[in-house]
Amino acid sequence: MLRFLSYSSCRLAVVALTLGVVLGAPASPAAAELSWPEKSGPTCDGRAAAADIVGLPTEWSETKNIAWKIPLEDEGHSVPVIGDGRIWFTAASHDGKKQFVYCVDPATGKVLHHKLLFENEKPEPLNNAVNTYASPSCVLEHDALYVHFGSYGTAKLDPTTAEVVWQRRDMPARHYRGPGSSPFVFENLLILTFDGVDRQYITALDKQTGKTIWETKRSHDYQDLNEKGEPRGEGDLRKAYNTPTLTMVAGKPQLVSVASRAAFGYDPRTGREIWMFEHPNFNAAPRALFLPGLAIINTGSEGANLIGLRLDETTQGNVTKSHFNWHRKKGNSALSSPVLVDGKVYHVTNQGVIYCVDGKSGEEVWSKRVGGSFCASPAVAGNLIYFCDEKGKTIVVRAGSEFTEVAINELGDGMRSSPAIAGGALYLRTFGFLYKIATAK
Repeated sequence: MLRFLSYSSCRLAVVALTLGVVLGAPASPAAAELSWPEKSGPTCDGRAAAADIVGLPTEWSETKNIAWKIPLEDEGHSVPVIGDGRIWFTAASHDGKKQFVYCVDPATGKVLHHKLLFENEKPEPLNNAVNTYASPSCVLEHDALYVHFGSYGTAKLDPTTAEVVWQRRDMPARHYRGPGSSPFVFENLLILTFDGVDRQYITALDKQTGKTIWETKRSHDYQDLNEKGEPRGEGDLRKAYNTPTLTMVAGKPQLVSVASRAAFGYDPRTGREIWMFEHPNFNAAPRALFLPGLAIINTGSEGANLIGLRLDETTQGNVTKSHFNWHRKKGNSALSSPVLVDGKVYHVTNQGVIYCVDGKSGEEVWSKRVGGSFCASPAVAGNLIYFCDEKGKTIVVRAGSEFTEVAINELGDGMRSSPAIAGGALYLRTFGFLYKIATAK
C-alpha cells in the first residue's frame, strides 16, 4: 500500500496516520537516505529527521566547523535538496536568460553537474531586488529529480545522470517579480502552483510523462481592477509564492494552498476545490502548518496575518466566517515560514523579532528582538531552531516557554535560501557560496 507513494516523509506521515502506524517508529533505510528531499525537509515543515541531527554543530565561523565551502556561479534562493549521496539546487544568470541545475558531492564539495536546462530570450524583469530567476526548490525522489523555474520551465531529471527525462515550457503565468512556488509530489502527481499577475491556478502533472492530469483556476474574485478594467499595480495584489502542503481531514488527503487574498483546500487527486478562506493579504509565501484538526496559515506580505483554521468534515465551501479558531493580526513573518515544535509556533519577522505563539490558541508566549533581516525559513533540529539572516548570521534558539539563545554564528556572506540538514551537517547556501557546516573530527 505504501509502494505507490514517494519516499518523502511528509507523504509517508500521511499514510502512517491513515493506517494507524506509530510515527515515532524508525524509518525504512530507503526513506532515511533522502534526508532533505524538498524545500522544507522530510516532513515539509522545516524539521530534520532524528538520525540527521546527531552531531549537528551549534557553533561555527569562517574558521570553525566548516567542512568545505565552494563558490557558486550565477544566483538563486532555492533550498538544496539532499539524498542518495547528492546535493541538488538550481541557479540562474542575473538577467534570467540561462537557468541551471547543480549537483554536488556532500562528502567533498565537488561539483558533479552544472547543467544548463533552459534558455530564455526575453525573461520578464524581476522588478525588485529580493527575488531571483531560480527561487523555486527541487523535489528529490530515489528515481527522479523534479526541477522547476515557474513558467520558464519544469523538468524531470534522472538523478544518476542528470539527463532530462521530460520537460514542459507551456504553463504560462506572468510572475512579474519572479517565480517562487516550489513543486510538491503526491502519489503519481507533480503539483505546481502559478499565482501570477495575469492568471492564478494550480495544476498536477503525471510524474512519469509530464502530461497534465488536472488544472484548477483560483476561484477567488480579486476585485483589484481600476476604472478602465485593468489590474492595479501590475496585478501585484494577485501574486503569491506559496508551496502547498498535505494533511489529512476526516481520513482523506487535502492539499492546503495559500494564494493571494485567499487560502484553499483541494483534493490532491482531482484538483477539486473543497474550501476557501478569504484573507486580506497578497504575496503569500510561508507554508501552512498543522495540529490535529487545525491548519495554521500565514497570509504573507508586510501586513501578514497568522490564522488558526479549523479543519474537519464540515470545512467546505467558503469558511471565512465560520471556521477560524484564532486570528493574530500583528507580529508575523512576511516571507519566512513558521515552524512548529511541541505545539508552539516559532517565526521571525523581516525586522528581526522572533515570536513564540501557542498553536492552539494563537496567544503569544514570548517575543525577542534579535536584529537583522530575515527571508530564509528556520530549520528545526530536535528542540533547536536555526534562524539565518540576510547578513550571514545564524541564531540558534532552544524551543520552550521562554527565549533561550544557544549560539550566534557569523559567516562572511548573507543568505535568503533556507538551511538544509543531512547526516549531522548543516548546509547553508549564501549569495555566493555553498557551505557544509559539520563538527570537526
